[in-house]
Amino acid sequence: MIKLLPTLTFIAAIGSGVVGGVFFAFSNFVTAALARLPVPSGIAAMNSINVTVITPTFMTALFGTGLICLVLIAGVFFGWSQSGSYWLLAGAVIYFVGNPIVTMVFNVPLNDALAAVDPQSANGAAVWANHLSQWVMWNHVRTITAIVAMVCFIMALI
Repeated sequence: MIKLLPTLTFIAAIGSGVVGGVFFAFSNFVTAALARLPVPSGIAAMNSINVTVITPTFMTALFGTGLICLVLIAGVFFGWSQSGSYWLLAGAVIYFVGNPIVTMVFNVPLNDALAAVDPQSANGAAVWANHLSQWVMWNHVRTITAIVAMVCFIMALI
């Protein structure tokens, strides 16, 4: 197991970087572009994105990296004296909490609420406004934690 840690750390660094980049794009311009659309169009576009994003590639990047982080956390306890163990543990915990957990606890329920609303209704406009503020805030958390985790993994390797 200890011999696999550098390889898994490298893969986790790449996965964190990929996921952080996707979330960075959403935090910086995708949701801003959607917010400029009329409410029904914005809701329709976001709902379409939420369905389209569920691909094997992105799910592997997001949740596969999370799974690797769980393995790395366990591995740290078997090789705690190894150089970079603190960085490795920090990166794995930060990524796991900040990405798979935040996604499932905050972003997915917001997406589900958006999918259930009538885009043409007054309630639709309220849900959309809430979605934009809350979803983007939690997406910022995912962006920052993925990038910080990537840095931690790189530090663990060097």
